[in-house]
Amino acid sequence: MAWVTGVTLILLTIGVILKYVGDRPELAEIVGMPHGFLYILYVVTVLTLAYQARWRPLRTILVLLAGTVPFASFVAERKVVAEARRDRQGERVDV
Repeated sequence: MAWVTGVTLILLTIGVILKYVGDRPELAEIVGMPHGFLYILYVVTVLTLAYQARWRPLRTILVLLAGTVPFASFVAERKVVAEARRDRQGERVDV
């Protein structure tokens, strides 16, 4: 969800710039509503992950906010995945 939200946010940002600078509102109109819907799914996904991984509230808020800053969701996703992989490695027990 972080990647999808991040890509649509970048497209929306470009669309808003084109709308106000270039008088071309088409991209912002096309991407605006899908991005809003996808961001809601991103929030639900982050809250579910935060609950399951027992994140602290500050971390949850930071990951949620990463979905509102272009390119930040990619950074947050990379860190969360790396940490999850490290945690999983620690849980692995050889039989």
